[in-house]
This record gives sequence, structure tokens and C-alpha cells, in this order.
Amino acid sequence: MDLQQGRPRDGRRSWLKPVVQGLAVGAIGLAAIVPAFGPGGWLSTPAAAMNSSSIRPPPDREALGWNVLDPAVLRVASWVVGSEDHRRHPFFIVDKTGARLHAFDADGKLISMTPVLIGAARGDDSAPGIGDRALDHILPAERTTPAGRFLSELGSNSLGEEVVWVDHGAAVSMHAVRALVASERRHERIASPGVDDNRISFGCINVPAAFFEGFVKPAFTRTRAFVYVMPDTKRLEEVFPGFPG
Repeated sequence: MDLQQGRPRDGRRSWLKPVVQGLAVGAIGLAAIVPAFGPGGWLSTPAAAMNSSSIRPPPDREALGWNVLDPAVLRVASWVVGSEDHRRHPFFIVDKTGARLHAFDADGKLISMTPVLIGAARGDDSAPGIGDRALDHILPAERTTPAGRFLSELGSNSLGEEVVWVDHGAAVSMHAVRALVASERRHERIASPGVDDNRISFGCINVPAAFFEGFVKPAFTRTRAFVYVMPDTKRLEEVFPGFPG
């Protein structure tokens, strides 16, 4: 939970800036590292902008454990791995319709999946400036989990709790579910068989604590990873650059 003006922020952050960690990085070394991760760098560039020769043959779905995936999630995973859009990094797919998170390794193998809690409102965009607003200034219709392709990183909120920053601008993170307000029944919601009650957050993606520790954090220990958030109302090709229409 982040705090802004003394109020809980539901895992969001409004002021955190990327921090380069390490003992020392020379000017030449930093220049070599930053372009890879920054705007226009190879890691953040969608596959559509890369050389088409990087596209691999269709993946072996059975060997990757994809036989349990819903059809829409299967389409996204097939595109990610087939085009190497994930740059052979671990990646996650959030299916907002099914309220589920899927974890994949760098080779595209399905590692595990879990129910999640997501934004209370349906919609695929974040309201302008929402990351800088206090909770009581966020309207119910603005409590969306934005859809898209996000190069994400492990960090911490203002209380020192570990989170994965998904969308910096909108202050949307992925973190372990917290029962901060008893009446919200978040632990009960995430364990229920249905999906309608999984919409409760201000936009952040709430994950069972054991899943966050066992599958999410390890993927971000030494590198960044991609988070693909599937849309509620838009088409897949509208939110994922290079996705075949």
C-alpha cells in the first residue's frame, strides 16, 4: 500500500522514479545499458518493429503446457512466443475477463496460474493523471486496470513493501493481496469460484501472497519482465502492438 497525503493508495505510487542499483556504473557502461531498457531500446520495442527474421515457428503447445489455457489467452501466448515479443524474458498474461494471472518462463512454458483481483471498473485505459490523485478523488468508473504490454520491474511502495510496477504513469502495480479493509473481503473474493467479485481494486493487480513470493518475485530478481494485460472492451490488436488482426 502506498500513501499519498496520508491516505492508503491500494498499492499505487505517484512519485517513485526508476532507480539504478549497483556499486558503480561507469558512463560508458551506463550508456550501453540504458538504451536497451529505455524508450526505443530493443527490450521495450514491440516485435513488430524488429526484423521479421526473428519470428520462430509456431510453438509446441502441448510441450509448453498450454493445453489448459483459455482460447483468448492461448492466442496471446502463441503470439508472444512465436514472435519473441517477450525478448525471451519471463512474462505474465493477465486475463481480466477471467480474472486470472498466468506465469511463463523465458521459453514460454506455463509455470503456474492463479485467480487475481483487478480494477473494480471495466475499461482498458487509465484516467489522465490518476496516479497523482488521492483515493477519494478517483471516481468508481475510473478504477480500471489498464490493458497493454508493460515492461515491468520489481520495486517497493512508500511503506517498503515489495510490488511489481506495471504502469508507472498510472501508478498501477501487481502485489500480494492485502486485507486492509475487512468489509472488502479480498481474501474471500480471490478464493471464490466466480469472477464477478474479483473486481474490487483501484486498478492494481492483487495476487495471492504465496503466488507472489513463489512465482512473481523470482521472475524479476535479476531482470525486468513483461506483463501483458488483456483488454475488457478493446480488440487485442488495439492494445498489443504487432498483434495479428
